[in-house]
Amino acid sequence: MHIPRYLRSVVEKVLATGKMVFIGGPRQVGKTTLALDLLGSAANERHPAYLNWDDPRAAPRVRRAELPPGEPLIIFDEIHKYARWRNLLKGIYDTERSFRHIVVTGSARLDYYRKGGDSLANRYRYFRLHPFSLPELGATLGAGTADRLLAFGGFPEPLFRGDEAEHRIWQRDRLARVVREDLRDLERVREVSLVEELVDLLPAKVGAPLSVANLRQDLQVDHKTAARWLTILENMYVCFRVPPFGAPRIRAVKKEQKLYLWDWSQVRDAGARFENLVACQLLKYCHFVEDTEGHRMELRFLRDTDTREVDFVVLRDRRPQFAVECKTGERGVAPALRYFAARTGVPRWYQVHLGERHYSSGNVTVLPFARFCEELRLP
Repeated sequence: MHIPRYLRSVVEKVLATGKMVFIGGPRQVGKTTLALDLLGSAANERHPAYLNWDDPRAAPRVRRAELPPGEPLIIFDEIHKYARWRNLLKGIYDTERSFRHIVVTGSARLDYYRKGGDSLANRYRYFRLHPFSLPELGATLGAGTADRLLAFGGFPEPLFRGDEAEHRIWQRDRLARVVREDLRDLERVREVSLVEELVDLLPAKVGAPLSVANLRQDLQVDHKTAARWLTILENMYVCFRVPPFGAPRIRAVKKEQKLYLWDWSQVRDAGARFENLVACQLLKYCHFVEDTEGHRMELRFLRDTDTREVDFVVLRDRRPQFAVECKTGERGVAPALRYFAARTGVPRWYQVHLGERHYSSGNVTVLPFARFCEELRLP
């Protein structure tokens, strides 16, 4: 199924300015498909302008900077696996930018290694590609789009296939490759089996305050090691953490963090899975605004020392924009929403659900998740 990705028009505009475009994101999220789509809807991995470092036929040509003649757009996939990739790209860009556009794609390694030097400074823009979301899909999958997203996640292959058995196999194989290949490439970790065990533990931790101490005990490792492994998994787009938001008039927690997965379909509990889907939608929004408009965006949550909590607060340039509470059912307004709305400077408050009701109560708007995405024009 061909659906133009939400970043396509933005990438095309940047390429028109003469800069390179780097596209990062989780493994199997659709980066190569997006890049090939820029070459034309009929393009595939045999297109002469698509050069994959993992292809033994393409790598020697890339190393020698032998580019296909007459191609105005060149795609370099996984080129960051080459030790001298920065200098190679710099040379190609500086000599060919007047008549070629360049797109570079890669997963965790690209984001990790591009931060290690500035030889390419001011020559490219970096975009993070996220899984499919409800606004991006629109009516493509029919009336049950939200249910399908919840069941199969937003990664293209399992989402469009819609087969439970194939989904489980895809999920297992993807995580195995992330841990055994990306982990090996990025970090020196001897206890790979323990990192795999950590990955298995994470779905049950979604939505609750994350305790590294408990993870340390489960894995029988020291606190520093457990914390380092979590950071590595974040760098590999397995999970992400959301810190708390403090406001002057509440006794907000300061150190607790909440954890979510890039693939929310791993989460078994229905409420936690929906909360994770909303977290991914809001993170996608934050990254999109950062990458396209340059604002500093932050995704946080509200929780005080009396355990009152609101799931998410979105900040732009350190100022709160709106807060979101997730409920799977069409319930009344959560008391914590009213409490924090009266004591913080957050201007807009939403309670989103999977039902049909849409109403306002004071300064809180209760509405279906799909309507929420439409009103905020989320990507």
